[in-house]
Amino acid sequence: MKTTRLTTVATIAMLVLAPSVFAMGPGEKQGTGGQNKALDIAEEVHLLFMRAEEKLAHDVYETLGEKYPDQAVFSNIRDSETKHVNSMLNKLIFYNLPDPNALDGTGEFSDDNFGDHFTLTYTQLTDVEGAPNPLLQALKNSALIEELDMHDIVLCPDVIVEEVDEIANEEGCGMEYTDKNALVRSFSNLLDGSESHLRAFVRVLEAAFPEEYPYTAQYLSQEEVDEILGR
Repeated sequence: MKTTRLTTVATIAMLVLAPSVFAMGPGEKQGTGGQNKALDIAEEVHLLFMRAEEKLAHDVYETLGEKYPDQAVFSNIRDSETKHVNSMLNKLIFYNLPDPNALDGTGEFSDDNFGDHFTLTYTQLTDVEGAPNPLLQALKNSALIEELDMHDIVLCPDVIVEEVDEIANEEGCGMEYTDKNALVRSFSNLLDGSESHLRAFVRVLEAAFPEEYPYTAQYLSQEEVDEILGR
């Protein structure tokens, strides 16, 4: 996968902590349910995408955890990803959107929600047996997921830009795009979780394979990753 700049992550993370962000945004009204908080096409597609991407992370860690039961990091972070999946599901409910991934099993993804993209990615990230060191590859793949997730939370995922004309020709999507405070808060929590998960995987990776120290960024820039890792 390519290396890309994510210069807005730190800025966005700071903004979501500012008190002004929690004021009601344009189009948002007091009350319960999502009927008064309609999303535009970019927000809707991105939310659905993140529902599937959090499921992807959960499913990859579940599968890798079964392959390497002695590595608790996989099952521990899988449990955390369960919360992330549920968080995105709750947002679909909040905004009165159907869940296209409701009946999908492990490693299965709905054709109505970038299914080909997620199925291929799941297969690539869990098929580690052919690697020179399968456990090393599994840990590196897991760290890659967290880097990718951070990009896709904040900025418009590449596959959306490539496949959805209405978004490619407009302002994009993602956390930096939306003015819906409920989304911003949820995405901010996902971002914090991904940073924590990346640190956890890198700690295990570098402890088990000292020759891999220092960890080399796989999707974000090295500067961004080093900042997340506190280096």
